[in-house]
Amino acid sequence: EDPELNINHPYYDVARHGIIQLAGDDNSGRKVITFSCCRMPPSHQLNHTRLLEYLKYTLDQYVENDYTVVYFHYGLKSLNKPSLKWLQTAYKEFDRKYVSKIFGLLFCCVMSVTDFCEGSVSFLICLQLTGYKKNLKALYVVHPTNFIKILWNIFKPLISHKFGKKIAYLNYLSDLREHLKYDQLNIPQEVIRHDENLREKQKGKLPPVVKVPPPRPPLPTQQFGVSLQYIKDKNKGELIPPVMKETVSYLKRKGLRVEGLFRRSASIQTIKDVQKLYNQGKSVDFDDYHDIHVPAVILKTFLRELPQPLLTFDCYDHILGITSVESSLRVTRCKQIIQGLPEHNYIVLKYLICFLHMVSQESIYNRMTASSLACVFGLNLIWPSKGTASLSALVPLNLFTELLIDFYTNIFNSRTVPGE
Repeated sequence: EDPELNINHPYYDVARHGIIQLAGDDNSGRKVITFSCCRMPPSHQLNHTRLLEYLKYTLDQYVENDYTVVYFHYGLKSLNKPSLKWLQTAYKEFDRKYVSKIFGLLFCCVMSVTDFCEGSVSFLICLQLTGYKKNLKALYVVHPTNFIKILWNIFKPLISHKFGKKIAYLNYLSDLREHLKYDQLNIPQEVIRHDENLREKQKGKLPPVVKVPPPRPPLPTQQFGVSLQYIKDKNKGELIPPVMKETVSYLKRKGLRVEGLFRRSASIQTIKDVQKLYNQGKSVDFDDYHDIHVPAVILKTFLRELPQPLLTFDCYDHILGITSVESSLRVTRCKQIIQGLPEHNYIVLKYLICFLHMVSQESIYNRMTASSLACVFGLNLIWPSKGTASLSALVPLNLFTELLIDFYTNIFNSRTVPGE
C-alpha cells in the first residue's frame, strides 16, 4: 500500500490497491502511467463502479498533456476481471475528454481472458472508444498473451494506422529500458517473478546480456545531468544555467501565446541533438528547428535531469504537507519552505517561476493556467530521493507548484539575492 496515500483520499478504497500509478517520465519527458492487472483484487472485493470513477479522477490530471501508458497484463484472471456489463458502463461514461484509446485497449485485454465470444464482443465495444485523437503517445503492453496478439491482428484493419503505431508489445521487462527510465517504474513483485520465470524457460534462446559500461566523467561544457554548481563553475560563475537562460529567453519572445505550450512533446532525435550541442558547448539556434515545442521540452528535460531536484530532496516531505495547512496560510507556508533553499537554487527557482507566472498571465491565449503549468512542472521541480512520486503525492506537489506560480510576487519578495 502507498505510504503517502491519505485515508481521507476520495477514492482510498480503490487507490490503496495501486492498480494505477504514476511512474515518472519516458525518454521524451512525457508522464508515464502504469496499469497493473495483478493488483486488481477479486471482483467481489472491489467496487468496479468506484474503479471507473477513480480512473476518470486520475486521468483528468493528464489527458491535456502528452503521456505514455505501460500495461502489465500478468495477473489478470477470471477471478478479478470486471464484467462485460461494467465495460459497457465504462463505454458510456468515458466521453471524449478521457483517454478512450488507452483504456479501450486495456479493457479489451481485461475482457479477453475468458471465451473468444465475450472477448471479441468487448473488443468491438472498445474499438468504438478508440476513434478520437488524444494525447496518448505510446502504449506498451507487457507480457501479452498470444490470444491478445491474435485478437489484435484480427481487428487491426479496423484501427487507424496512426494509433496502431503507438502500440508496442513487450515480451520482457528489460525491453522497457529502450523507451523509459526503467528504475522509475514501480513494477509489482509478481510481475518481476513472472518475467524471471519466462526468462528461465527461454534460457539459451536469448542473446547474452550486454554489459553497460561505467558512465564517463562529464565534459567541461556539460549542461545536462550535472549539478547547478558544476554548471556555475564551468560558466564563469553565472548563476542561471545557459540552457535555462536561452530557452526562457526564446519562449518569452516567441512562445507566450502558443496554445498548449509545455503540453506537447517534440521529436526524440531532435531533443537528443540539441542536448548534444549544449553538452559540447556549441551554440543552439531554435529557429533552425521550426518547432516552438523544442525549447519548451529542452527546458523541462534540463530540470528533470538535474542530479538533485531544483527544490531539493530536503524539501520533499515539507512540500507533501502543504495540503494539511489551512488554505489561508498556504502561501505563507510556501514562502517558509523556499526560504530554506540554498541560495543558488533559490535564484534559479525564482528566475523560472517568474517566467512561468508570465506564461500563466497569457492563459487566455495559451490556455496554460497556473494549475496547468503546475501539472507539467511539478514533478520536474521536486521528486523523492528514492523511487518516484506516487499518484497520491501529486496533489500536494502540484498544489505547491501552482501556489508558487500564482503568488510569485508575494512568495519571492522577501529574500534579496545577488544582482537584484
